Amino acid sequence: MEELSRSYIQKLLKEKEVLVNHIPVKANYKINAGDVIEFTLPEAKELDVLPEDIPLDILYEDADIIVINKPKQMVVHPANGHTSGTLVNGLLYHCRENLSGINGVLRPGIVHRIDMDTTGSLVVCKNDMAHQSLSRQLKEHSICRVYEAIVHGRLKEEEGRVEAPIGRHPIERKKMSTHSRHGKPAATNYQVLTRFERYTHIACRLETGRTHQIRVHMASIGHPILGDLVYGPRKSEFPKLQGQTLHAKILGFQHPRTGDYMEFQAPLPAYFVHLLNSLK
Repeated sequence: MEELSRSYIQKLLKEKEVLVNHIPVKANYKINAGDVIEFTLPEAKELDVLPEDIPLDILYEDADIIVINKPKQMVVHPANGHTSGTLVNGLLYHCRENLSGINGVLRPGIVHRIDMDTTGSLVVCKNDMAHQSLSRQLKEHSICRVYEAIVHGRLKEEEGRVEAPIGRHPIERKKMSTHSRHGKPAATNYQVLTRFERYTHIACRLETGRTHQIRVHMASIGHPILGDLVYGPRKSEFPKLQGQTLHAKILGFQHPRTGDYMEFQAPLPAYFVHLLNSLK
C-alpha cells in the first residue's frame, strides 16, 4: 500500500486496526505460514482548522498541484501557538474541496515544509495521486531545490559540499544537530554568489531535505546564516531582521500527471534585495 507512510501504519497497529487471525498484534509480531492478516483503513478525518481568506502568491496552479511563494512569518501548518493565519488556512479557503487525504487526515497535501521565517517556493498537492508522486520524488531526492542565503564570514572556496548527518540536538530538543546519535544522512552543496566584507551571499542545492538542513550545515562549518538566532549569534547586526535570511529560490520536479519536468523560481523578497544592496 504505497500510498500509506510507514509511520501511519505503525499508528494503525497501535490503534489495533491490524489483526492477525482476528487478534490485534504489535509491530514486532513475526508472521507464520497460514496467518490471515486483516487491515482496516479508517475514513479520513476532517482537519480541525478553519479556512481563511488569506492572499496567496501563486507561482503556478492546475488540477493537481499548486506552487506557492511563501512570505516571511507565515507558518506552513497549524501547530501549538499558530492555529490561524497559516498557509493551510489559506489553502483550505482557496482549494475548497480539492484536498488530499494522505495518512488519514483530510487536508491540503503538504509534501514538504519550509520554516516560518524562510521564504520562497513550496509545492502543495490537491489529490492523493499527486501527493504520492511528489512524496516518492522527495524520497528519491530527485526534486531540485536551490536556496539563496546570506551567511556570516567570507567563504574561502567558490563552492563546496557539507555532508554530515542531522538529528535532534542531544540536549536542546527543539534544535537539530550534526552530533546526534540518531542523525540521518544529509548533504548540502553551496556556491558563492557574492562576497562582502563580513558576509557571503550563497546558493545552496539540497541533496536531502532534513529539518533545518541548510541552517545546521552552514553553522557546522562556521558560517551560520545571517539573522538565524537559533544556530548563529544571539544578537544580529541588523535588529530589524525577522529570522534567517534564507529563500527557497528554485523548485523543480516531474509533474505527477504528465511526467514533464517543471521548474519554478520565486523572486527574492524585498527585504533580501534591500539587505544585499546595503551590504554592497
